[in-house]
Amino acid sequence: MLPEIMKKRASMKMYSHYLFDWGDTLMIDFPSENGAMSTWSHVETVPGAEKLLRTLSGVARCHLATNASASSEHEIRKALDRVHLDNYLTGIFCFQSLGIEKPAPAFFNHILKALSVEKHEIVMVGDHLEKDIQGALDFGIDAIWLNTAKQPVPKGIISVSCLAEMLP
Repeated sequence: MLPEIMKKRASMKMYSHYLFDWGDTLMIDFPSENGAMSTWSHVETVPGAEKLLRTLSGVARCHLATNASASSEHEIRKALDRVHLDNYLTGIFCFQSLGIEKPAPAFFNHILKALSVEKHEIVMVGDHLEKDIQGALDFGIDAIWLNTAKQPVPKGIISVSCLAEMLP
């Protein structure tokens, strides 16, 4: 197992900007909770999220790109602050602010324009193969699938089973 992880890490490109999905990529989405995550009785990070963001934010800019409709940017920041992730994320791109969801090309186009970056400078990291990964790839930006269920990986998709596998 270890040699495979080392090969994967060695083959991963470093980017100047990382876009992270929110639910089940950085923070656990508890189906029993409703409304804005900032008001949930319990919030928790996905294992390895804090360490990865701390590491990457030292060499790149990290952002959140979410379809979550129950939370505004302010509420998202409050939820992130509860688990000490807020300081690592520069930009928050959410449905309530954009009025657009992944995998729409306009979602990714808005982010590129807001950040003034080219497609080759950014990567999308997410747990949803169609919305996060295929949407980003179809738009022309790289993507890394957080495949915790270890599902079969389609050809051409970069996949990790845990966030720790992305650590440089």
